[in-house]
Amino acid sequence: MIIFDHPDRFAQFHQSCVATIGKFDGVHLGHQLILDQLKQRAEELNLPTLVILLEPHPEEFFAGPKGEPPARLNVVREKLELLESFGVDFVFQLNFDEKISSLSADSYIKEILVEGLGVAVFIIGNDFRFGFRRQGDFALLRQRGSELGFEVEETASYEYNVDITQRVTEMAHAVGASVEGELGVLGSLETGEGEKEDGHGFEGKLSEDELLTNPDQAVDFVKKTGVDALAIAMGTSHGAYKFSRKPDGEILAMHVVEAINKKLPNTHLVMHGSSSVPQDLQELFNEFGGDIPQTYGVPVEEIERGIKCGVRKVNIDTDCRLAMTGAFRRVATEKRAEFDPRKFLVPAMEAMEALVADRFERFGCAGNASKIKPIPLNEMAHRYASGTL
Repeated sequence: MIIFDHPDRFAQFHQSCVATIGKFDGVHLGHQLILDQLKQRAEELNLPTLVILLEPHPEEFFAGPKGEPPARLNVVREKLELLESFGVDFVFQLNFDEKISSLSADSYIKEILVEGLGVAVFIIGNDFRFGFRRQGDFALLRQRGSELGFEVEETASYEYNVDITQRVTEMAHAVGASVEGELGVLGSLETGEGEKEDGHGFEGKLSEDELLTNPDQAVDFVKKTGVDALAIAMGTSHGAYKFSRKPDGEILAMHVVEAINKKLPNTHLVMHGSSSVPQDLQELFNEFGGDIPQTYGVPVEEIERGIKCGVRKVNIDTDCRLAMTGAFRRVATEKRAEFDPRKFLVPAMEAMEALVADRFERFGCAGNASKIKPIPLNEMAHRYASGTL
């Protein structure tokens, strides 16, 4: 494996390549799948493989000497040894410094990928961002690739999801635990923006097809992984700001839930990001000093519709938090001398209890607790092993 630190040096060895980019910290299974994809495309085109290795990590650069960037899994030497063990031909060690961080997205493409490395195929995830202030994205790369003569290929994220989920399911079922898999990207059908939360997910523009779970792919995913429940994408997102207007079929795709349920009638479906963000709770929050702009969530009647179509888990954490913080604000405003946290927590818990009781009623859960029969994990493991589950 040949290692170099300036793009112009690559021309000494070769005129073109199949490339990917990343930190490759740990060279974990996801990285390995990307490297397999890289080698396969390189073999098809009879070109060498090249990894653009970001050093230092961008997080380390922006944190500065006094910051606390995420801990590393590998030092550079260990990464290089791992990349060589997986058959990478070239590594361009890109020094992520002030100059690189200030480089425009177009200059990044032209100077590094095209003129420097002669990239024929660039394999990246659809959440890849680059250039000054992260202005470049997957869509820009594809556009410039068509203009400048290189191909942009998405990493095999679906295959990776299947592989990891299948392994997790196998291990979980062996000890009697059930598994919820996820397929699709949370995001807004109004804006076409994906939603990134807690360091994962997609951030940037996506097509409608990419923002909705494909029913046929859902069937394939469940068949290959054996998951017990499937969280799907249908236009919802986490947090309070889901829709700018009351959602209809154009921006809340309940038809996706119905279509998947018809194909997978025995799979429990999950609606993430499905808080209703009730108007009365927004008004309560703002009445006592809050400043939530008008927003809309998933109407409860749409959730009820989903429950009739196989939905068995609904995430409504935002509603619970809004109920509690509204109560906090009321106490803080009406009793400004109050300092006992219990006087805040009791009404907050009562507000949350009222909300949850309403949802239990609306979702058809109330009165059914006695029907739930706990099953020991060893019995569940036996059922999974025997094929009865």
